[in-house]
Amino acid sequence: MHARVGDRLVVEGRTVSMHRREAEVLEVRGEDGAPPYLVRWEDGHESLAFPGPDAHVVPAQP
Repeated sequence: MHARVGDRLVVEGRTVSMHRREAEVLEVRGEDGAPPYLVRWEDGHESLAFPGPDAHVVPAQP
């Protein structure tokens, strides 16, 4: 997985009761766009994300 600042990190729900979550990538701390990422979730909470197989990156619009 590779991301850049401004991209969106999307985490799909693994079960029916879990909702899809989206966050903006604020900082890339891994090499060459690799995780971990500092992200801001839709509710305004910021955290360090180590995305799993249920996540993908949506590139920012130019």
